[in-house]
Amino acid sequence: MKSAFLRQMLTITLIVFLTLLILGGILRLSFHSYLEREERQALAESVKAVTELTQAYGQTGPLEENWDFHISLGLSSRVSKTDVLYCDESGKVKICACEDLSCEHLLGRLEESVLRDLQETGELTFEGTLSGIYTQRRYIHMVQDTYGIVVVSSPAKTVAGTSEGLFMVFLYTAILVCVLGVGMGFLYSRYQVRPLREMASAARKFGHGDFSVRAKHHRGDTREMEELVSSFNNMADILQRGERQRQDFVANVSHELKTPMTTIAGYLDGMLDGTIPCDDQKACMEIVSREVRRMSRLVRSMLEISRMQSQGVDESQLSRFDVGDVAVQALLTFESKLKQKNLNVIVDVPEKAFFTVAHKDGITQVLHNLIDNAIKFSNPQGDLIISLKKEGGKLHLSVENTGATIPEEELPLIFDRFHKLDKSRSEDPSGVGLGLYIVKTIVGAHGENIWVTSHDGKTIFTFTLPHVK
Repeated sequence: MKSAFLRQMLTITLIVFLTLLILGGILRLSFHSYLEREERQALAESVKAVTELTQAYGQTGPLEENWDFHISLGLSSRVSKTDVLYCDESGKVKICACEDLSCEHLLGRLEESVLRDLQETGELTFEGTLSGIYTQRRYIHMVQDTYGIVVVSSPAKTVAGTSEGLFMVFLYTAILVCVLGVGMGFLYSRYQVRPLREMASAARKFGHGDFSVRAKHHRGDTREMEELVSSFNNMADILQRGERQRQDFVANVSHELKTPMTTIAGYLDGMLDGTIPCDDQKACMEIVSREVRRMSRLVRSMLEISRMQSQGVDESQLSRFDVGDVAVQALLTFESKLKQKNLNVIVDVPEKAFFTVAHKDGITQVLHNLIDNAIKFSNPQGDLIISLKKEGGKLHLSVENTGATIPEEELPLIFDRFHKLDKSRSEDPSGVGLGLYIVKTIVGAHGENIWVTSHDGKTIFTFTLPHVK
C-alpha cells in the first residue's frame, strides 16, 4: 500500500508537471507569435531593400539583363536569409535571387487571385503557398513598384521548428525536474518518517504486551518531530507504569485474598472431615469469621478507592466544619486502644475554631486511618500528638507518634497500595496495606497534599486543608 506521503508527493508532482506543461504551451505560443512578428518585420525590411535596388538599377535598362542587379539581389537574399523573386506586371517570374541559372522558380507565375489583391493594395503580406512556385507554407511579403513585382519569402517551418524546439527543451527539463523532485522527495520522506515508522512499530509491540520499547531522537529531526517523539515516549512511560501498577495490584490483591481464603478453607475442611474436634470448632469459627471480615474490609477499601479515583469529591457532599472538633471526635473513638497501650495523648488544637470546606466523612476517615496507624506503631507508654495550625492560608493537621523510626528508603513508598512496613514493628500484622493509600487518595481528591517525616523515634503525618472563615 502506498504511503500517504508518497500519494501526496505524486499528486503534487502531477499538478506541478501539468502546470509546467500549460506554462510551456503558453510560452511556445508567445514565442511563436514573437518569432512570426520578427520574421514578417524582417521580410518587410528585405522588400524595402530590394525595392530600392530595383529603383536604382531599373533606370539603366531591363533588370533581367543587368548582372549587377543579379549580384546585388543575390547578396541581399543571402544577408537577409530569404528567397527573393522579381516578377513582371503579369506575375511571371523574371529573376530569382538564387545563383542557379536553371532555377525552377523562373518557370512560375503568381496566381491571379494574388495579383488582384496586390493591385488593390499595392503591398501584400500573408502565410501560405504560391501555386506553381512554392509548395511548402511560407511567410510571403510582396510589393508592386514601377518596374514590376518584388516577392520576398521565408519557410514557415523555420519559425515553427524554433518554437517547437524550445518547447521540447522546456518539456524535457520539466520531466527531468519532476523525476528528480520525486526521487529526492521519496528519499527525504523515508528519512523524515523514520521516527513515525519506529512509533508505529512500538505501538504494534505495545499491542503484544511489550511496553519497554521507545522511539528514538535522530539528528536533524524537526522541532515538531522531536515534540512528537517526546510525547510518544512520555505516553509509553505512563503506559508502562500503569501496566506495572496493574500487575502489582493484581499480584497484591491475589496475595492478600489467598491467605484468608487458605485459612478459611483449611478450618472448614478440618471441621467437615472431623480432623478438628468439636470442642475446638467454636475457636476455629471465630478465626474464620475474623478472616471473612478482613476480606470484607479489603473489598470495601478497594471499592472506596476506585470510587474516589474515578469520581473525585462530590461537591454536593462538601460542608463547612470545625477541623479541630472533627480531630477530637476521631481521637475519642480510639479510647480503648489508647488505654490498652497506655499512650500519653496530647491534643494541640487552638481554642479558636478553624473552619474548612471539605467532605467531612472523608476527612474523618483520613484522621481515623492516621490515628489507627499511629497507635499500631507506637511504643507502649509512648506519646501520640494531634496538632492543628494555620500556615499561609492552609490548615496543617498532624498526627505524631513515638516509636520505631521508618527507614528512609521506605518513606517514598509509604503511601503506595499494599505497601506494609515490617510486621515486627506492629502489633497488628493483619492489615492489608491500604490505609495510607486511602488517606492519600482522599486528600488528593480534595486537591491537597500529605507527607510524612520520621527521625529520632518520631513519626509525623501531616496533611493540608483549605481555611475558610
